[in-house]
Amino acid sequence: MSGWVRIAGLGPGNPNKITPEVDAALADATDVVGYIPYVARVAPRDGLTLHASDNRVEIDRSQHALQMAADGRRVVVVSSGDPGVFAMAAAVFEAVENGPPAWRELEISVLPGITAMLAAAARAGAPLGHDFCTINLSDNLKPWALIEKRLRLAAEADFAMAFYNPRSASRPEGFERTLDILREVCGPQRLILFARAVSTPEETLNVTTLGQATPEMADMRTMVIVGSSATRKIERTGTPIVYTPRSVPE
Repeated sequence: MSGWVRIAGLGPGNPNKITPEVDAALADATDVVGYIPYVARVAPRDGLTLHASDNRVEIDRSQHALQMAADGRRVVVVSSGDPGVFAMAAAVFEAVENGPPAWRELEISVLPGITAMLAAAARAGAPLGHDFCTINLSDNLKPWALIEKRLRLAAEADFAMAFYNPRSASRPEGFERTLDILREVCGPQRLILFARAVSTPEETLNVTTLGQATPEMADMRTMVIVGSSATRKIERTGTPIVYTPRSVPE
């Protein structure tokens, strides 16, 4: 087959954070498939067709991309951040597993990108410098009971924690409950970072404690990072530096 699929990460927002590998794939593509705001980040050009679709249709989007590749098209499926982190890579492979056998023979590759988690951590310093975990707080694809169980166990294990999709307009109570659990397990002095729209002109960073944190500090464009008990803050003019030492005393 002459067609192919590249599943590409567009990074956190700034075009300078898109990798050369992804730029090359976009330059060679005949079609780009993805969620509306992510496809809008791809510059139109002659010979390129943009296929933008709404949220929550990941499998349909993946099937469309795979069928176009089977028909000989060169298709890039775009995600923000990294496509393998709560994004389209898993959806494409789910479609491959459950689709026609011919799709398994397609040339498919995943092109990594800079995640919102890593971009936010870099802007703050190094809060993920030691063991950490990542949890998607959206209950669209998994029950809240499972989110709460993982959240509590991660906090009890004293991981630094990075949270995607913390607070939507349709489910604001979830993040309020998240903060309650974190305060219960970690205490009110634990450091928490709210990093919104990192690498874009709308970027804001707010370093505070769980005791001072409120649900309204986060929305769906916010990356929330909670430190471990070892995470430290270095005060300076402007935004403080937050980091977690690489070693843990015995």
